[in-house]
Amino acid sequence: MARLTRAQREWRPDMPKKRRSIKVTFASTVLSLVAFVVFFGTLVAFGLLKATIPQPLVLGAGIVLALLLLGCCALLSRPLGYWIGWVLQLVIIATGFVVPMMFLVGILFALTWWYGVVTGARIDRENKERDAAQAEWERNHRKND
Repeated sequence: MARLTRAQREWRPDMPKKRRSIKVTFASTVLSLVAFVVFFGTLVAFGLLKATIPQPLVLGAGIVLALLLLGCCALLSRPLGYWIGWVLQLVIIATGFVVPMMFLVGILFALTWWYGVVTGARIDRENKERDAAQAEWERNHRKND
């Protein structure tokens, strides 16, 4: 049988479940999608640039960038993760110097990243306020029972 996590061991009935951050969810989704696009962009560069850039270099750089994007998802619980995410967005835009279409793709994904981070943070604030109001309501109505 699988071992239980600490959260599973400490769980008791009627315990409220902690919300997962929408900001983290949105940012993780964008980074994961960008990783797939970068991987397929690497295959495009691999095919188009056979004569100019060594193929192992193209494949290696593309795969490393895709893995960095996926690895950044694990760091999104800290502010450093978002800084790394912004740097990776700039790197993706810079890959347009190798495959020009990546300028457009990189800019579109950077805008998507910005929108996900800003909107996710706003939704997290709203959820926090809603949870506080719900907890206050429950405290006030349990006293009257």
